[in-house]
Amino acid sequence: MIALSIVAASMPVQAAKVTVLTASRIHTMDTARPRAQAMAFDDGGAILALGETAALLKQYPKATRIDVGNATVAPGLIDAHGHVAGLGLARLRADLVDTRSKADVLQRLRDFARDLPPGAWLLGRGWDQNDWPEKHFPTAADLDAAFPDRPVWLSRVDGHAAWGNTAAMRIVKRDLRGDWQPDGGQILRDAQGAPTGLFIDAAMDLVESAMPAMDATTTERALVLGMQSAVEHGLTGVHDAGVSLTQLQAYQRLADRKAMPLRVYAMADGDGAALDALCRNGLYRHAGGRLEMRALKLFADGALGSRGAAMLEPYSDDHANSGLLLMKPEELDRVTTKARDCGVQVATHAIGDRGNREVLDAYAKALGSTQPAEYRWRIEHAQILSPTDLPRLAPLGVIASMQPTHATSDMPWAEDRVGPARIVGAYAWRQLRDSGTRLALGSDFPVESVDPRLGLYAATTRADGDGLPVGGWHPEDKLTAFEALRGFTLDAAYAGFAEARVGSLVPGKRADFIVLKQDPLAIPPAGLRTLDVQATYVDGRPVYQATR
Repeated sequence: MIALSIVAASMPVQAAKVTVLTASRIHTMDTARPRAQAMAFDDGGAILALGETAALLKQYPKATRIDVGNATVAPGLIDAHGHVAGLGLARLRADLVDTRSKADVLQRLRDFARDLPPGAWLLGRGWDQNDWPEKHFPTAADLDAAFPDRPVWLSRVDGHAAWGNTAAMRIVKRDLRGDWQPDGGQILRDAQGAPTGLFIDAAMDLVESAMPAMDATTTERALVLGMQSAVEHGLTGVHDAGVSLTQLQAYQRLADRKAMPLRVYAMADGDGAALDALCRNGLYRHAGGRLEMRALKLFADGALGSRGAAMLEPYSDDHANSGLLLMKPEELDRVTTKARDCGVQVATHAIGDRGNREVLDAYAKALGSTQPAEYRWRIEHAQILSPTDLPRLAPLGVIASMQPTHATSDMPWAEDRVGPARIVGAYAWRQLRDSGTRLALGSDFPVESVDPRLGLYAATTRADGDGLPVGGWHPEDKLTAFEALRGFTLDAAYAGFAEARVGSLVPGKRADFIVLKQDPLAIPPAGLRTLDVQATYVDGRPVYQATR
């Protein structure tokens, strides 16, 4: 087990070598100096100064110069909610994103299975029954004809449901037939009580616990692939939402080898070994400055697409279903209190209005009359809030960690799920921000694309890639381009206790920045979707440079 301890943050000793980067414009996200033309940083990655080009070149006459010409420099983008290993594993498994039918899924599976050794599990992710003509959950029978012997296990796009064949279910030691259900999950069954092959939330553990464990080499490879994809899209930081102690150890090995191209703010995966290590040994930061763990990720409920999000009233399109609570209220109270006493930040997944209310109630109990802003506790997604709960976040100092592309992905069917009254409190970025709540923005990759440009676009337009609906879906909750950029930079940094180091470009902070061909604050919002990322820098060094 790795030793966990707080490593004191300190700026590196100023080196003799200085670089001056010049650009048409530099957006600093600093209210004292919002714009600059030049930035100086040392070879240790610390920003020394910002200002006019002539002044900085005179101040540092021997500096190496990088001129990016008529480009825009902005602080490095931070995704406040992603899953790095999941992103990498998506490259190692069958990609089912954007499949338009079960036949489409089967064809992709057959193509992928050609290279698998006999007996190996066929794993995939990304299907969404809402994109299929029938819009119904699939069954094991849909897979069995093509794969009668090979176990098949396919995660839904949101990761909150999975579809398996009979061979996969046969491996589970417990009899899946009957009328029983696991806590926090659901096994879909036919009229005779036999499982159909569809497992929701905690029920997925029944199959996944019987699968072969992922080895250390595969874990590291998945992390490397995920991190590389992130920096290629302009990300200099990721809040990895749900990291086991084993994954943290893999991250540490990479950090020791200086093989982490970006900063990872890891959240312990529930009340388990990683949280116990934090409570026992203290909050963790790697000496290299690119890896830390001081937060806990919990799940209050499921997802809207699989009707697992916990609702105060039944679903509008399923009157017998109000969703699932993945933690009982008393358990949520216990774990949040444990985290508070260990000095660990709590970040809880909550999508339905009941899920969000349970989290707010638990946070209020745990924080009591303390100064809650110091804790910076978070709700991950904060997707559907009752009107009476929308104003509760700001007084508690609770951060809304939200993903703009969830709204544009869900908008074709979200109102069918919750009806016209409840949809008013859904994906309510403007309402939350105007109430004083800080928004940390992200993507939830690989549920959504890792590309933050899509998040900037969705936040400012609330429209799909074709610009529909015209004017945006519930446009009253749009953000401005500046607010969206701040959500991916300074506010995301704040959500990870890192605003003194990253999130804006000011002297003393780290030289984490991106180079863009266009100015995101000067173009129409529609152009945010196609910004050209020319380079990504972390600690003043390029970790990605476009080849075109």
